[in-house]
Amino acid sequence: MALFRRGPKGTGASAPAPGTETDSAEAQDGAETTSEAGSSDTVTDAAGAEGPFDVSDVPELGARVDLGAIRVPGVSGMELRMEVDQKTNRVTGAGLSVEGSALQVQAFAAPRTDGIWDEIRAEIAESIVKQGGSVDDVPGPFGRELLARLPARTADGRTGHRPARFIGHDGPRWFLRGVISGKAAVDVEEAKTLESLFRQIVVVRGDDARPPRDLLSLTLPGKRPAEPVVAPPTFDPLTRGPEITEIR
Repeated sequence: MALFRRGPKGTGASAPAPGTETDSAEAQDGAETTSEAGSSDTVTDAAGAEGPFDVSDVPELGARVDLGAIRVPGVSGMELRMEVDQKTNRVTGAGLSVEGSALQVQAFAAPRTDGIWDEIRAEIAESIVKQGGSVDDVPGPFGRELLARLPARTADGRTGHRPARFIGHDGPRWFLRGVISGKAAVDVEEAKTLESLFRQIVVVRGDDARPPRDLLSLTLPGKRPAEPVVAPPTFDPLTRGPEITEIR
């Protein structure tokens, strides 16, 4: 059984839209509502191939949760948080939390021929350094990734840092970015569950023309897509908005 909740911000890390800054900010609380929905088990691609996948490569979506531009798998005990831009009421990202670690994902339009992860990775690294953090560009299970120490405030008001991993995958006319935070950002074994979830995500790009880096529209579970918004919202790794939470 699953529980959906709109309420105060939760734990986990959000990520910046490509090319944006990473300023810190506090989120506002929203009204709380609850409803029930069914749960799903871990989904595995029948062909044994490694994703993330384009929807054209997955004959059966299985028990993945429909979030509009992406379909996400689930595991027992997972929380699904939908991140909403308060000004436009547009869903801008999804956060998957498991056992003290979180994976935040967003999907973007990309050129037909060239991938964009290399240039986005460089922009994110530059932005983090400007904010007072540090970053290393290293090989990982999905190719090149960023190991970052993001600036953050400690409980006693001091300036500290928290670890995060920025991962990405260039698909056909789309790009999927993930940010891993919590224990999984520094522990290889803890990261395996979130890496598996990222690998099983299916992206539904659609055939409409979109400029590169345009944020693909997400929807709340069980909701129809909203009318398109012309100007995509900015997003940074330290800001969270109202959330819809599903506890599996």
